[in-house]
Amino acid sequence: MPFAFGQWHAMVGFGLALAVWIFATSLLSLRKGLKQTRSQYGMVLAHIGVAVFVAGVTLVKGYESELDLKMKPGDTATLAAYQFRMEGVGNVKGPNYVAARATIAVTREGRPVTVMHPERRVYTVQNQVMTEAAIDPGLARDLYISLGDPLEGGTWLVKLQHKPFVDWIWGGCLIMALGGLLAATDRRYRITLKAKEAVPAAA
Repeated sequence: MPFAFGQWHAMVGFGLALAVWIFATSLLSLRKGLKQTRSQYGMVLAHIGVAVFVAGVTLVKGYESELDLKMKPGDTATLAAYQFRMEGVGNVKGPNYVAARATIAVTREGRPVTVMHPERRVYTVQNQVMTEAAIDPGLARDLYISLGDPLEGGTWLVKLQHKPFVDWIWGGCLIMALGGLLAATDRRYRITLKAKEAVPAAA
């Protein structure tokens, strides 16, 4: 998988190997169990979540990329095989702010991918400037665009970011949580809890 991103990193290989090892040993531990219980299934599911989390962190840290540049309507930029073209910047008004809203078309190998709309907002009450990044999520990558300060000649500061497999980090955390919940529903834990509650009553 690391070669698919165009460059090999030793630490990426180590991280992915660790993720595969955690995944494989979790499944092997399930096969070796003589009697399968919910707590065992939950433990295996939680460890699979750890493997997904490790793979996500490894790929994000190893292959994330970003680009800070100046763009005006009609300008294009390339990042991680994606092409970004600024179509224009217009003004929009929200409930408690006014904003400059950019329209940036994203393509890959000439095929349309999405249209993103980052904003630079000015909140009228606090007179505070904030950036509202545009995000295009995906299973294998997330794209981020932030609109910065305006410059002369209709030019804007723009930040492009590409984070591969960042959703795997959140997915791994979710799988770990599901594993913990599944283990907590094991009947043996309920019996133990009832036994502990019965001791003071008997006394």
